[in-house]
Amino acid sequence: MNTAQRQAVFWIVGFAIFFLALWQIGSVLLPFAAGFAIAFFLDPLVNRLERGGVPRSGGALIVLTLFLMVLVLVVLLIVPILQNQVVELIANLPALLDRVRGMIDALMRQAQERLSPEDYDKLHDAVTGKLADLFSFVANVFQSALTSGVALANLLSLLFVTPVVSFFLLRDWDRILVQVDAWVPREYLPTVRAQARLIDETLAGFLRGQLSVCLALGLYYAVALTVIGLHFGLVVGLLIGLLAFIPYIGGGVGFVLAMLLALTHFPDWQHVLYVVVIFLVGWTVEGYVLTPKLVGERVHLHPVWVIFALLAFGSLFGFLGVLVAVPVAAVIGVLVRFALARYLASPLYDPSRTRVEPEGK
Repeated sequence: MNTAQRQAVFWIVGFAIFFLALWQIGSVLLPFAAGFAIAFFLDPLVNRLERGGVPRSGGALIVLTLFLMVLVLVVLLIVPILQNQVVELIANLPALLDRVRGMIDALMRQAQERLSPEDYDKLHDAVTGKLADLFSFVANVFQSALTSGVALANLLSLLFVTPVVSFFLLRDWDRILVQVDAWVPREYLPTVRAQARLIDETLAGFLRGQLSVCLALGLYYAVALTVIGLHFGLVVGLLIGLLAFIPYIGGGVGFVLAMLLALTHFPDWQHVLYVVVIFLVGWTVEGYVLTPKLVGERVHLHPVWVIFALLAFGSLFGFLGVLVAVPVAAVIGVLVRFALARYLASPLYDPSRTRVEPEGK
């Protein structure tokens, strides 16, 4: 086995062990992933303070403290507004589900009048089975969210561990990069540095762009649904803004919830149509303006690849996997494009060519 083969085996085995370890400890990674994201987002501000003469530790403490103060201030401003709606929504949830069940029963009675007994029995069995699964799923989600010790531990770790992780990463960010750079084989150092810069630009573009999309969508849906008089419209808008960080999830969940509320709250179909129009406009603006301009041009991911990443990482790592699916897919995309460029520029693709290094080395 020559040197290149030994290196290939070493890196393949190393990455396999690394991902196996991540999969085994995925349930405790959420605060560390959140801390890394915060540190990555705030590092440019700490660098500016450091260039201005502020020590790195002091700059990290100042920036992180200001960030947490702004976050707490936003929460304090939003919570009083949402408190009544959230409490009322939780209190009215059983009644809301009963109304939905009553509407479905009315539709089933109409179907019974128009369908043959055999077709109606098939439809009834299918609908009742799916409804049972849906209500069971919703009940399990609420029960696990309220009573699960893992969920409570994750919440506490987010509150207490994430700021500590963020501070130490911010303080040691440059030192960590220097150390990682020193571990790279010298022969491939220019190539690794070039790809690392592309990954950094891609992640920064995704993080800042997606946060802008979340803010814009949350404000739009909260204002629009409240203006038409939808009960709990502010809660639904905020939920969409939070879930919009996961592509295609926020709008879909928000639409289902808004339609259930509209069907059970409004006495006419006109307001239900308003809700449909609001979401059609929101999806259009998100899909053709916000996401392509603020995220898509920087991440360069096809929607099919994004959906696959969401399903695959969600299956492997749960909620954490869904959160990190798109940025990790963006990193994989950078590496795949680099590997493809190397392949197309190599004699393996065209034996008549001499070996040409791709752009970036």
